[in-house]
Amino acid sequence: MLAEMRIQGLGVIDEATLELDPGFTVVTGETGAGKTMVVTGLHLLSGGRAEASRVRAGAARAVVEGRFLAEPGSTAAKVAGEAGAEPDDDGSLIALRTVNADGRSRAHLGGRSVPVGVLNELSEQLLAVHGQNDQLRLLRPAEQRGVLDRYAGDSVARTLAAYRKTRDEWLQVSAELTERTERSRELAREADLLRHGLTEIEAANPQAGEDVELVDEARRLADADQLREAAAGVQYAVSGAPDGDPDSPGALGMLAEAARRLLGAEDPKLRDLEPRLAEASVLLSDVSSELTSYLEELDADPARLEQVLARQSELKHLTRKYAADVDGVLAWAEQARERLSGLDTSEETLAELARRRDELAEVLAGHAAMLTEQRTAAATALAKEITEELAGLAMAQSAIEISVEQKVAEPNDPHAIVVRKLRVHAGPDGVDEVELRLRGHGGAQALPVHKAASGGELSRVMLAIEVVLAHTDPVPTMVFDEVDAGVGGRAAIEIGRRLARLARSHQVVVVTHLPQVAAFADRHLVVDKSAEGGVTRSGVRNLDDQSRVVELARMLAGMDSTETGRAHAEELLAVAAADKKGASKGRKR
Repeated sequence: MLAEMRIQGLGVIDEATLELDPGFTVVTGETGAGKTMVVTGLHLLSGGRAEASRVRAGAARAVVEGRFLAEPGSTAAKVAGEAGAEPDDDGSLIALRTVNADGRSRAHLGGRSVPVGVLNELSEQLLAVHGQNDQLRLLRPAEQRGVLDRYAGDSVARTLAAYRKTRDEWLQVSAELTERTERSRELAREADLLRHGLTEIEAANPQAGEDVELVDEARRLADADQLREAAAGVQYAVSGAPDGDPDSPGALGMLAEAARRLLGAEDPKLRDLEPRLAEASVLLSDVSSELTSYLEELDADPARLEQVLARQSELKHLTRKYAADVDGVLAWAEQARERLSGLDTSEETLAELARRRDELAEVLAGHAAMLTEQRTAAATALAKEITEELAGLAMAQSAIEISVEQKVAEPNDPHAIVVRKLRVHAGPDGVDEVELRLRGHGGAQALPVHKAASGGELSRVMLAIEVVLAHTDPVPTMVFDEVDAGVGGRAAIEIGRRLARLARSHQVVVVTHLPQVAAFADRHLVVDKSAEGGVTRSGVRNLDDQSRVVELARMLAGMDSTETGRAHAEELLAVAAADKKGASKGRKR
């Protein structure tokens, strides 16, 4: 939850600290005092867009700091840990957002500078802000379908996941079939070129590294006479004259003479050198043998040289067309085989793709039908629960209906499938269009909620939905910005009750102008505006019981200094306290 928030230099608020109750906190104040800056601060902490216009006039920057309490091991704690954020001594996470006067902003979490997206990711786990814009989003079909799916829970989530997985494969196969069919001529030409290249390479049958080996062999064949002369000279120096001439003993003969002389020496130190001479003699004997083999193999073979040069020419023909060397040619051939396997435009291949497409479409239709059934069942239950909530929000004659209808496909829709003999559009979220409809009274026609509901009624519908969906929302803190707009009287009392009920399972923060709602709060904060020296400032106070009576009296009718106003405020607080006490006893029973 959000334990505390500090605001500095934001809008009309010079500096303020808000200590929030774990249950129900309400924020009130006169029009223009800066109540909405509290919500703006929460938006900034949530990674929302930073605007230079929000920075207080004359201030270098605006600062919003929040202290969140996140359970160890929770997703929020993992997000913070992955960002390198360190928790405070009490385990809380400190999030900070600064906005400079030029509009640039920075974000910090746990003492570390982080991308703004990290705050957004964190807030998705900890905070949900609902304002009048959310009411407008509720009018969108996709949002209404999302509300229904949230209520339906895991059953719809699993079916929707299976539907999306099948749909992705179906789209892939359909796209491949379309490409092969429409580009058959072009692909056939490409396939012919690839086959020609592979035939040419396979006929030459190049081997890895063969071109390098041929270069070395050609050099030896071309320079055979010079190489023989050099090798023979080395052989003479090592082994001596071939005829055993004692005047030309070579290195081996000289080593043998040296060893003989050492053996005849009387000094042991000299005799100890003999094994080393023997070792040197063995090495030179190996060299002599290898030189002999080299000279025997080194033939000036014009025919072989001609063969090598012809092979080099054959390989160069390939390297000029396909790659820089033989290894590159072999790599091209492997890639060509892979590409060729995907260019099959034969009737058999196209028929197999069509069969697979139709098979996937049938599976997809099954998932879509199940999804429709699950949504239809959930829609009936959800509509009933919302209607019951509306009865408690002074809309007893109203009823919510939720329609789930399959979207009929257009004639040329490429994403059309047949579900139970009906050709429908298979979108990423299924084939269903979901619409919330409101029936104003028993004899009225059910109309789309945005046509049937006034501003105040729309606020109550949204609140009823939030109360019903509270058990499905893992976010611990819910913020409502003037969700009670356009509401008054008995309906306002009921809204206060519902928000208090929501606070049993969530931390609830409400910005309101209605005293009937504020009376149900566990903690009451007021935004005060003052003008000193021609400068307007706003701050936030935590009200005690007496100050709260004064504030509620002001909110009732501006009667903060009259006995009547105070009496009305005290009565309102007593009603709220009794209601909450009764609800608490009911929970204990």
